[in-house]
Amino acid sequence: MTLLQSIILGIIQGLTEFLPISSSAHLVLVPYLFGWEIPADQVFVFDVLVQMGTLLAVIVYFWKDLVSILVAVFQGLVQRHPFATQEARLGWYLVLATIPAGLAGLALKDLVEQAFNSPTATAFFLLVTSALLILAEIIGKRSRNISSMNWKDALWIGVSQIISIFPGISRSGSTITGGMLRNFERSAAARFSFLMSIPIMLAAGGSAAVDLLKVPSLGQFLPLVLVGMLAALVVGYLSIHWLLRFLTHRPLIVFAIYCAVLSIIILIFSYVA
Repeated sequence: MTLLQSIILGIIQGLTEFLPISSSAHLVLVPYLFGWEIPADQVFVFDVLVQMGTLLAVIVYFWKDLVSILVAVFQGLVQRHPFATQEARLGWYLVLATIPAGLAGLALKDLVEQAFNSPTATAFFLLVTSALLILAEIIGKRSRNISSMNWKDALWIGVSQIISIFPGISRSGSTITGGMLRNFERSAAARFSFLMSIPIMLAAGGSAAVDLLKVPSLGQFLPLVLVGMLAALVVGYLSIHWLLRFLTHRPLIVFAIYCAVLSIIILIFSYVA
């Protein structure tokens, strides 16, 4: 992997982590389309660790919300009323929503790593993302805000996140869809989706950090990862801000069309090449 490749992939990660078009798909497909021969032992580790940049982006963007949630959860535990406030309940709902995908990620780690090396499989999974976004717009009533969330909503959204461990199925797309199928407004579903990305990305990053130690020429590879993370941080912050404003007034259909078109292009390219 070169410095330029790291920067480009970091920018792509920042752009696509929060937009419902699958960052993992783009991290697989861009090297494939440009013919970049990145060692297999670097691909999965880089793709997961570069998410730490977008993790920092969501932490910085929602810093005030996160502080309020953490303080409320701590006070609730101390006062022995853990669900007394809306912020405290939201904190526990985020924990609950993280559990399903966390368990699935551990159980399916080897299978997921294989999928990261298959552009064709990734293209098919992009079609799934497109279908999910269309389903959300057709079925979702968009009548609820995040203050009305209950534990059933959180668990449903958490289960919807499981399929996003495969490259091509957008994490934000699947969880926003999960929220909209529970009749949340687009922006409310997106906000919860972004907040619940924090624990799952922390867990994935911790696992990838262990794998990082096994990468040959670690001293040369680590700076490239850090550069990619920085690019993802800056672009990711801007992406969050833009998408929340976009979803206030506009539907997800444009992202569904993009995923479907990209999938078809990749499938045609893979069969012709």
